[in-house]
Amino acid sequence: MARMGNSVGVEALEALLAGRTEMGAVPGLSLAVVEGDRLVWTRGFGFADLATSTPATPQTSFLWFSMTKTFTATAVVQLAEEGELDLDAPADEYYRGLKVVSQPVPVTVRHLLSHSSGLANPVPIRWVYPAAGPVPDRSAFVERLLGKNRRLRFVPGERAVYSNLGYLVLGEVIAEVTGKSYEEHVRQEVLSPLGMERTGFYYPDDARGGVATGYQPLWKPLTPLFRAALPRGIVGPRQGRYVSFEPFYVKGPAYGGLVGGVDEAARFLMLHLNGGEMDGTRLLSAEAVAEMQRITPRGGKRDFGLGWFRSHKAGQKRPAFVEHLGGGAGFWNVMRIYPEESLGIVLMGNTTSYDHESVCDAIVGVPWE
Repeated sequence: MARMGNSVGVEALEALLAGRTEMGAVPGLSLAVVEGDRLVWTRGFGFADLATSTPATPQTSFLWFSMTKTFTATAVVQLAEEGELDLDAPADEYYRGLKVVSQPVPVTVRHLLSHSSGLANPVPIRWVYPAAGPVPDRSAFVERLLGKNRRLRFVPGERAVYSNLGYLVLGEVIAEVTGKSYEEHVRQEVLSPLGMERTGFYYPDDARGGVATGYQPLWKPLTPLFRAALPRGIVGPRQGRYVSFEPFYVKGPAYGGLVGGVDEAARFLMLHLNGGEMDGTRLLSAEAVAEMQRITPRGGKRDFGLGWFRSHKAGQKRPAFVEHLGGGAGFWNVMRIYPEESLGIVLMGNTTSYDHESVCDAIVGVPWE
């Protein structure tokens, strides 16, 4: 466990987090804090699994859901810097499957990265499959979604509205440009160079910190309806006031498929806090990192960069930050960086929602050194 900072501040933070798990707001929490190129604090609180009383640790593997998008964006911007694609070129020049969508002006790669493409955002409630089941065909899944959503919601570039589908298309762009699967490319070009060996698109064989079980608080009489709403094999037994989830994956890895712990996610934060370099390994130029973090308001609830965002309301908060949330059935996570403070936070929890804002505010309030 890394531990620095003012001891009084850290003790108050630990008391806050222990209270969240002990009072039942969330079964388990794992956190890491980085400052510059250093991991300054990391801890786990509560339980990764309630049935076995397995503690949550910094190595516990959680489903990341949409925090994955920042990794997808990093891989795309890498390819642009290498001259393999042009961010301002029509995306259907790289992935022809996008041509089924009617485009009043071409949807560019940059539009997809910044959620300004106009693509629909279908509800992803059944976009999951049991970890023990057969792996769905990723490309066929994306093609079916595009076939059902052929009309854009607005002219590309005019507005910005969050779209999981846009990032699924980026996954196909990566696969077409590189001739490798999206998962293989991200492993080779992002995860492995950062030393993120236990982070990937499947639960690791070496799950040293255990695997977090996801939990949904639910009134007991609603359990049968909840079970029927999700694919077979996803909903597990009840555990007190929660319904548990069996291990599962998402069908579209590019929008939300990563699995891992906060200990390794911290390495990715260091990359983006240090101008695209981590431990002497450069993956992006400083200019590209700055461009990814440059937020452009377009009138929506969220303002977007390239793979990063913040709520429009949070644009007035100080210190300023960019982030990506990741939530779904049984999990809620956040990666947040404060560029002016050279501070980064990654927080993962195993219930569908909890108050992450107060946790981030408490972390920023500690005088890390």
